[in-house]
Amino acid sequence: MADQQDVTRRDFIRITGGAALSTGFLSKFAGAAHAQLDPAKKVRVGIVGGGFGAAFQWHLDPNCTVAAVSDLRSDRLDHLKNVYKCDKGYESLEKLVLDPDIDAVAVFTGAPDHVRHVVEVMNHGKHCICAVPAGMTLEEMQLLKETKERTGLKYMMAETSYYRTPTMLARELWADEKFGNFLYSEVEYYHNAIGMERDALYFWNGKPTWRYGYPPMLYPTHATCFHVGVTGERLTSVSCLGWGDDDQALQDNVYDAPFCNQAALFETSGGNICRGNVFWRVHAGGERAQWLGEKMSMYMAGYGGRPFNVSAADQPGIAAPPDYLHLLPEPMRIPTGHGNSHGFLTHEFIAALVEEREPAVDVYEAIAMTAPGIVAMESSRRDGERLKVPSFDRT
Repeated sequence: MADQQDVTRRDFIRITGGAALSTGFLSKFAGAAHAQLDPAKKVRVGIVGGGFGAAFQWHLDPNCTVAAVSDLRSDRLDHLKNVYKCDKGYESLEKLVLDPDIDAVAVFTGAPDHVRHVVEVMNHGKHCICAVPAGMTLEEMQLLKETKERTGLKYMMAETSYYRTPTMLARELWADEKFGNFLYSEVEYYHNAIGMERDALYFWNGKPTWRYGYPPMLYPTHATCFHVGVTGERLTSVSCLGWGDDDQALQDNVYDAPFCNQAALFETSGGNICRGNVFWRVHAGGERAQWLGEKMSMYMAGYGGRPFNVSAADQPGIAAPPDYLHLLPEPMRIPTGHGNSHGFLTHEFIAALVEEREPAVDVYEAIAMTAPGIVAMESSRRDGERLKVPSFDRT
């Protein structure tokens, strides 16, 4: 193999013979929204959830207006008002969706409420972007699909892994068939101590929040997105093992879930293998993946010192991913959370509404990233029994 070298993205395209740099190509394959939209078109968004919901760039998108905000907690409601310079606040989502001056709602509430809240939003005629996961049961997946198809409104899941820079590059390489015969992926989400009994962040007013004892595989999308969101394949069957100890949070949580670590082996619709880990008890942190093919493999940087690398059989190695921020409107070209993904998520949803198209992580992609974790959870309860993952794609 040729010596590894640092190259620009333009050099990378030249070296690998990739597709030409164009907004249209990247919109389809890298998943970046169009940077240039009709400035006269404004989407009026209501934002619900003053924790993670305050971490997005709605106020910097030239095609977006923050019309209202909401949170059950007054401190978080005030935080939303301050971040987005919005004076109109509601004490609940149920009241916000009644506002006729709102076109779409960004739902950043607790995971157990996602489907209920999305259905409430869409039943009131408003488009919806929602935090991960899409839902918690297969029945909720069916309801989510039916609600989107019945209303015809736009739905997007705010999966940050989809717009991490290495994921966008992997999506380009996959689309340009650079991996050759794709063989295997490893996808990981490590968040030490989240939801454990000793973590004071997961209590409010002395009572456990929804995160207390929350099982890993019911929060799988930061990992599964690395395969589904790159290849477009579906995870069709799974064998999953779980591990837990005597932590109090694993004894008395509302999910009856004894696991804080879960490791799954998925079969894919393309005949490939995907190994997926979601761990809450581990000396590691973050989301990462690696994609292995016959002609090219790609490795994301990792907590344990694993460097970024693209390794090809007959080309120089690539030691750094490219920068995609130039694809965003100029005011949004700033560093953001989860590997600079927040700006892309924000703009993709707004661009989809302005352009009257489906967003990249639509309801079918969202369910394809979420449902495998739900089935993996059941496999863990059955000591790793291999189970089929049902499809919720268009019929």
